[in-house]
Amino acid sequence: MFRKMRRSEKEMSKEMTLALLSRGQEGVLGTIGDNGYPYTVVVNYVYLNDKIYFHSAKTGQKIDNIKYNNKVSFSVFDNVEVIGEELTTHYQSLVVFGKAKVIETRKDVLLALVNKYANLDQEKVLKMIDKEINVTAIVEIEIDHITGKIGKI
Repeated sequence: MFRKMRRSEKEMSKEMTLALLSRGQEGVLGTIGDNGYPYTVVVNYVYLNDKIYFHSAKTGQKIDNIKYNNKVSFSVFDNVEVIGEELTTHYQSLVVFGKAKVIETRKDVLLALVNKYANLDQEKVLKMIDKEINVTAIVEIEIDHITGKIGKI
């Protein structure tokens, strides 16, 4: 169902790929809308219990697209360095293929998201979550396939 990586010598191990997914700061979500066009958007995310989660407003194009077609792609990259004199780029990247769905808003996911991106007092974080929980959607991506790729680092 999923293609093998053409440049297999650049394929990262599963451990390296999951490490990149865990430490990544932004991911690029790819969806398909009812007009047939792809739509990509950068999101902050957390990798938790073998799934990817991000928060969103409850309405908007990405939510509409996920409801229309739950198949998504999700890309993360890191350690990017363009080496102009060699006409090459060093990098680590990954691509996830999975199925996304809007789930009931969960405090544990919001807490994991906030703690990934901010070093705040936990009492303050919980108050913030309680204030925003009713206007926040959580999207869960169940991973069907993941590959990681590395250029010279």
